Amino acid sequence: MNSIKLLRTLAKRFPKSIKTPGDHVGLMTGKLPEDIKSIVLCLDFDDVALDEIKKLGIKPDLILTHHPFIYGTKYRVFKHDEIKKDLCERIDNLGIPVYSMHTNFDTGKDGMNDALAEALGLQNIVQLETCKMARGGELKEAMEIHEFAKYANKCLSIEYSHLVHGGKDMIKKVAIIGGGGSYKYVNAMLEGYDIYISGDTPHHIRRDVISNKFNYLDVSHEVERIFMPQMKKILREIDPDIQVTIINHENLPELITE
Repeated sequence: MNSIKLLRTLAKRFPKSIKTPGDHVGLMTGKLPEDIKSIVLCLDFDDVALDEIKKLGIKPDLILTHHPFIYGTKYRVFKHDEIKKDLCERIDNLGIPVYSMHTNFDTGKDGMNDALAEALGLQNIVQLETCKMARGGELKEAMEIHEFAKYANKCLSIEYSHLVHGGKDMIKKVAIIGGGGSYKYVNAMLEGYDIYISGDTPHHIRRDVISNKFNYLDVSHEVERIFMPQMKKILREIDPDIQVTIINHENLPELITE
């Protein structure tokens, strides 16, 4: 498929206009080929991802990531990050461009947070009125909060999570933002949800949740691995002939209990 046509089609669904101010999305490095027949998807492009691509013996026409490969200008990033500079030089020498879709994918319809809400089996999924990136919905039946946490872990394909239980014991209405959206718990609370799910929660927010008598399920940022199957589905809808390879190389940190 023509590369410009493909990216314009994606841009209609996930326009840059809906990204978070200051975010960096789009072409990170390299030059787009005229046509794109094969794409590698990964949450982050790093040395481990490049090693996996080499092991597979493939040379994709495009690497499409969720998190921006270069967060800022090359000059400013490479000035303080020699590892990323070296990696960029190596991928440029291979002639493989890297393109990233971040908070525009988080916010857009059928993007990250719709996919996570659907994975939880929520019904009547909507954007929160006060936070368009977040999604909210209802469980088919109310669940005891600890049972819900176990259920969420299973649905989101994660081994563990951290529950901050300061509010209701029974969960029916659920709001979620994948990644690091802990500070948006207030939006979910004020809109009447029973629990909010996100990640990267600092201590002071956990204390605020308890003070506000609310519930928070802190999940690892790696829950965003759902980006790959969701984007693969979208790409196949656009052009079923595109070859899509998923590099799923990011695991949760080890949980040490003893």
